[in-house]
Amino acid sequence: MSKEQALAVFENYKIRRVYDEEAETWYFSVVDIIQVLIQQPDYQAARNYWKVLKNRLNKEGSETVTKCNRLKLVAEDGKMRITDVADPETLLRLIQSVPSPKAEPIKLWLAKVGYERMQDMADPARSVDRAREFWQQHGRSEKWIQQRMMGQETRNKLTDYWKDHEIKGEDEYSILTNIIHQEWSGVSVKKHKEIKGLKTQNLRDHMNEAELIFTALAELSTRQIAESVEAIGMPENAQAGKKGGKIAKKARRELEQKTGRSVVTGDNFLPPSKTKKRIRGDSDER
Repeated sequence: MSKEQALAVFENYKIRRVYDEEAETWYFSVVDIIQVLIQQPDYQAARNYWKVLKNRLNKEGSETVTKCNRLKLVAEDGKMRITDVADPETLLRLIQSVPSPKAEPIKLWLAKVGYERMQDMADPARSVDRAREFWQQHGRSEKWIQQRMMGQETRNKLTDYWKDHEIKGEDEYSILTNIIHQEWSGVSVKKHKEIKGLKTQNLRDHMNEAELIFTALAELSTRQIAESVEAIGMPENAQAGKKGGKIAKKARRELEQKTGRSVVTGDNFLPPSKTKKRIRGDSDER
């Protein structure tokens, strides 16, 4: 069964989902939907709410819970963990059990995003346009959007290379990505997110212009080095990642010496109420 994972967004809440190509349907994280319905920023609190609700529905003999599946999705710590998921039809029934002013809006949202994958397969430009529209709605400048999209194209070319050269699964992709990121920035992906005060949010969606450029440089360099030596498998691609990241690190250090400012910062695009002042924690020998 072929599956593809992605994130959807509802009012600044990131909702994990996975597309089942065989069934031609999306499966959404139940806890993420619950988090929206009860307007709870604390993920653990949403998990506890779902646990109690699930027990109650089971006792009532509801078929809703039995129709939920359990699949591996990327968790807050970046690892793949078993999570309750449900298709749109099951979620629509579940929503009825949660008193919430967000019930009707999220029903309409589910109806809309449930068909996105089929639309994207027919016209891939739709997903690009949707991403641009999302960033515009959240106040990103055209210059930032252009950098973000160029960086994504560079990223896609790298992952395409990995896919064709014996890199398997999200776990190996994550390991290689972290190697590159650690090398160019001096911090891990997890640490970089901590610096920016992020949890489930996409790190690249909260990078400043310089961070996007150096990430793209590191990944472009990695791919071209890998192609030049025809890297195959984890060890060879990890070595290419370190070399590619080192090229970007050298450029980053030179820029920091000239400007007197760190490239990696705590800047983000979180709503003001969720943004806290943070001091950067250096972990390399700048």
